[in-house]
Amino acid sequence: MHIIKDSFAVKPGSPLLGETIVPGDKSISHRAVFFSAIAKGRAHIKGWLPAGDTEASFRAALALGVPIERISPTEMIIDGGTLHEPQGALDLVNAGTGIRLLAGIMAGQPFPSVLDGSEQLRRRPMNRIITPLQMMGADIQGQGGFAPLAVNPSQLRGIEYHMPMASAQVKSAILLAGLFAEGKTVIGQPGPARDHTERMLQAMGAKLTCEPETITLEPGNPLTAVDFTVPGDISSAAFLIVAACIIPESHITLTGISLNPTRTGILDVLLEMGADITVEETGLEAGDPVGTITVKHSQLKGVRIGGDVVVRMIDEFPIFMVAALAAEGETYVRDAGELRVKETDRLKVMTKELTKMGAQINETPDGFYVFGPQQLDGAEVYGHDDHRISMSMVVAGLSAIGDSKVIDARCADDSFPGYAKTLQKLGASVVVNHEEQ
Repeated sequence: MHIIKDSFAVKPGSPLLGETIVPGDKSISHRAVFFSAIAKGRAHIKGWLPAGDTEASFRAALALGVPIERISPTEMIIDGGTLHEPQGALDLVNAGTGIRLLAGIMAGQPFPSVLDGSEQLRRRPMNRIITPLQMMGADIQGQGGFAPLAVNPSQLRGIEYHMPMASAQVKSAILLAGLFAEGKTVIGQPGPARDHTERMLQAMGAKLTCEPETITLEPGNPLTAVDFTVPGDISSAAFLIVAACIIPESHITLTGISLNPTRTGILDVLLEMGADITVEETGLEAGDPVGTITVKHSQLKGVRIGGDVVVRMIDEFPIFMVAALAAEGETYVRDAGELRVKETDRLKVMTKELTKMGAQINETPDGFYVFGPQQLDGAEVYGHDDHRISMSMVVAGLSAIGDSKVIDARCADDSFPGYAKTLQKLGASVVVNHEEQ
């Protein structure tokens, strides 16, 4: 059997210049499909992200009998309001967000379902949603705390639940189940986590009250479909932003980017490091602020980070590690243990791959520290079937001395379709090679 493993061939030396957009926000795209599926009426969605993870959520909605007209890869019309029993297990492939959101929805349905995914997804912890859903009366069982998840019909009741950690996926699963529960649902959160769910549910008419540490959902208001354009993903933009910061003579502008304050931790930290970044807010989409980001090559300095900002940039740590190596002085990160249960153990994997390029990184149980600046050398590295690892190593290669090759890079399409083409448009030398093994 032939297995195709795309690789990126990376040549350093060229600045990034010009203006571009990035694909639609992955978190919002997952929610656009599932929330529109259970909302009454017709939703017209533009700017949707046609990537590996989101396409898995799209297929799950189709398997639940939701009428969807796919106008183009990024545009669709969804007629929601009623779900139907699927013919088999719902396969979320690698989508951790997809399976956790859907678990909350399926807990309130009058038919059974099974939620499953790849071997990678089956290694990701699910007790964090199973436990509160069971407290609500959900009949949901995992395999030792992991997928596949078996969900059977039950009568849900609202609960008061204090999350042990700030997690958008956990609170989203609880809120979605709360839409089908008797009584109000109250969630206490120990710190800020992504609030796309709250913003979108409010835009769709849910009776939702949000305070800094408490979210309250009152039942009885059915969701109503809304039309919107998915803004560009700040997590995808982060790769281009860091590249422009660390590659000499770079100057880029990114338009239509989500500026949700629960997601802009990477911008705050880079600004603290001395990055030349300008942000201009231009409007709102589905409750999320949207704007333009301009970045110029910068002399970064080390920074110490932990606490709330870690949650606000949790997906950006692989590329942040590349930025930290280019910064002068010590960079120290703590409270980032969640990185060990993502698609990979991202602390361990990034340390391993960057070490191949000559980096010296001190890994800790919940973070890392480095002393910079460190000049990287071109090398052959691996993406580990993790889109954020793959794309981060490309940026590392662009800032290195000598050519690099990032093997197992097809996974970049999980969140940033056309990543190499976008870099090429800005002047970088990145070539995709199709290799059979």
